[in-house]
Amino acid sequence: MPLPPFAGWLGRTVGWGLLAGAGVTAYAAAEARAYTLREVEVPVLPAGAPELRVLHLSDIHLTPSQEAKRAWLAGLAELEPDLVVDTGDNLAHQQAVEPLLASLGDLLSVPGVFVHGSNDYFEPRLRNPIGYLLPDRGKRHTNVPQLPWRQLSAALTDAGWHDLNNARANLEVRGLRIAFAGVDDPHLRFDDLAAVAGPADPDAGLRLGVAHAPYLRVLDQFAADGYDAILAGHTHGGQLCLPGGRALVTNCDLEPARARGLHRHGDAWLHVSAGLGTSPYARIRLACRPEATLLRLVPRR
Repeated sequence: MPLPPFAGWLGRTVGWGLLAGAGVTAYAAAEARAYTLREVEVPVLPAGAPELRVLHLSDIHLTPSQEAKRAWLAGLAELEPDLVVDTGDNLAHQQAVEPLLASLGDLLSVPGVFVHGSNDYFEPRLRNPIGYLLPDRGKRHTNVPQLPWRQLSAALTDAGWHDLNNARANLEVRGLRIAFAGVDDPHLRFDDLAAVAGPADPDAGLRLGVAHAPYLRVLDQFAADGYDAILAGHTHGGQLCLPGGRALVTNCDLEPARARGLHRHGDAWLHVSAGLGTSPYARIRLACRPEATLLRLVPRR
């Protein structure tokens, strides 16, 4: 029986579609391993203050087998930053703490602060990646084994980094006193805003708010309390973006236009890192390379 006239055209169309899909997937898998260092200038210091070099790390999602990521992360110590801010989601495996510490290496001797994200607390599981493209509906996947977040916290604090999970801290870096406020993961609703509420220290030369997920309730409070800049991660920059890096989602209530990079939030600067990793079950990124950012803090203009 002869095929209908359109059958050949339909077969070719489906074939080309499958080929194109395979090509995009292969590119997205390669891009997820194209680790990138970005540099951003932030005019946030008082007049006459020396430039501060702040390394913003986020969403590493490390597993022990990710040797290329570990080597790239270790190389960041060559930047010789003045301060490291880690906005969480460091882990993606039960055995990831020691490889993470080894990869951070000499960065652990630099003044640093950290908060946790949901993927520091709970083991990743295979899920439909299409769900990431849907609006955030408040569902939290906590019915899985916990990751060794206590071991991670202890190791980072033993190295001298400050734990900002629902806490304040002060550091002096290059003669400048920095006042910090941080919250535990807002995506899990672990944030205790009341614990860090109140005006930022007016005597500090710089005031920084730190959170994993940039939920508006957190950003609004930090900005209203007078923090000069807020650092966050969580969004993966949209992870699967349109050409040019236009994000479709943020996996929180922050609008996609601010899914990554430097923006304003009220009177504060907001820097959202697109992060270095992905779920180990869906190691793909599209038009959104994994990143760490060197923030060059300079005097206000």
